[in-house]
Amino acid sequence: MAIVEVSITPLGTGTPSVSQFVAQAHKRLIETPGLKAQLTPMSTVLEGDLDLILKAIREAQEAVFAAGALRVSTSVKIDDRRDRIGTMEGKVRAVEEKLKR
Repeated sequence: MAIVEVSITPLGTGTPSVSQFVAQAHKRLIETPGLKAQLTPMSTVLEGDLDLILKAIREAQEAVFAAGALRVSTSVKIDDRRDRIGTMEGKVRAVEEKLKR
């Protein structure tokens, strides 16, 4: 299972506000069966099968174009661990446990 951080940024929209475009992208991501998505102030974190995630990111990027963006910049950061199954919660919990020491 992969954990992926994605940021999809519209360019050429004529306005500094991007929330309407982010909403369209995020909607595509959360509608993908088998994919867990967590919206953050600066990106979205996804959890699931890497092939499924990459396909969903492509669809989310297309949703931003469909919403009127003339250019889209997408950044992707992938954590694909093979020795055990990782989760978003597990990664956060590991750091929180160390903070309690």
